[in-house]
Amino acid sequence: MAARDSSAILEDITVVDMTTFVTGGFATLMLANQGADVIKIERPEVGDDSRHSGPPFVEVDDYDGPGKSASRHGESPYFWTVNYDKRSVELDLKSDEGVEICRELIAEADVVVENFRPGTAERLGLGYDDLRDEHPELVYCSISAFGESGPWSDRPGYDLLIQGISGIMNVTGPDGGDPVKVGLPQTDLITAMWAAFGIVNALYRRNRTGDGERVELGMLDSTLPWLTKQAAKAFVGEEPDRMGTKDPVIAPYQSFPTADGYLNVACANQKLWKQLCEEIGCPELAADPRFETNADRVENMAALEEELSETFTERPTEEWVERLAEEAGLPVGPVYDVTEALENEQVDARDAVDSVSHPAAGDIPILEHPLNFTAAESGFDDAPPMLGEDTEAVIEELGYTRSEIREFRDKGIFSG
Repeated sequence: MAARDSSAILEDITVVDMTTFVTGGFATLMLANQGADVIKIERPEVGDDSRHSGPPFVEVDDYDGPGKSASRHGESPYFWTVNYDKRSVELDLKSDEGVEICRELIAEADVVVENFRPGTAERLGLGYDDLRDEHPELVYCSISAFGESGPWSDRPGYDLLIQGISGIMNVTGPDGGDPVKVGLPQTDLITAMWAAFGIVNALYRRNRTGDGERVELGMLDSTLPWLTKQAAKAFVGEEPDRMGTKDPVIAPYQSFPTADGYLNVACANQKLWKQLCEEIGCPELAADPRFETNADRVENMAALEEELSETFTERPTEEWVERLAEEAGLPVGPVYDVTEALENEQVDARDAVDSVSHPAAGDIPILEHPLNFTAAESGFDDAPPMLGEDTEAVIEELGYTRSEIREFRDKGIFSG
């Protein structure tokens, strides 16, 4: 397979990505960001389901290059955010020829990632046991909702379901209100990061032993370790509550209304608390027995919130940030909307949002990943692919002739 000409850490690693949607897609995106050649296997004419996620969509009616838009609405920016720097290959894995081509791609690869329902890869002849005898150095990652064992292993699962079952929704939302889903596909992304971490660990082990490995994980298993503080309360028989923006073990550590918005205040130790009281002109709060220690403040959180809210509503957010964060060095900050989060001087200074040329949509934004190395390169170079954009080029790399490729196209193994 093609290797990148760079000093990226995973530049010599080829990944065959048989996943759809975010969980597997973000895992392989993390590998692509570190230089891996990620070959994304997609259904002919349809592609990854996330290509159809929207609106919004970007129209590309005048595009006449290799590949195409899978959605009649155009290109999905949501798909872009989890598929930079990948190559798209259409293959009908319900056909013998499609499976055979996929096996040939895997024979040249280092990593396979799949998130089929348990048992599906095996029915296709693409399970780990089907491949490891011919490819003993293969790192094979299987992602599912509930893992491959246990009474729920056959259940389908999406982020919403896992947020509910994992307890996340039960501790998210306003005090006394209904359970609330986190605004991001959080459990998809948590699982993706565990998967990428497991794959890199397996590659490191292979480098030491020469042996391949299978990484198997479920979304529910992946999410539970992130409960931390909430799990700690449950372990001693206490039921964590929904607390809005407040924290179960630290105060003040929450959002407060200001004259024109909201301000996050994160005074996580006694020194910061006392300094905050001085800077906002309320030194008496630090001496108040209700708020003397962190334990006192947690016990009397409602009264503390009332006292501080009265003060913070006297000034606009920007003025508080300038006064408390910039001048006094206290951990406070604004609550931005998403556009403000993507467009501010800190993000610009760190090049956290960049752009890349898309084959059909022109320049599009990219969300860079945060790993910055001293000696190694990282980052995205290429736009997310059009559906099937790289099919012929990748199959030619396997040694197939142009006439054989035309025959595959005529049979519908991939679309024209």
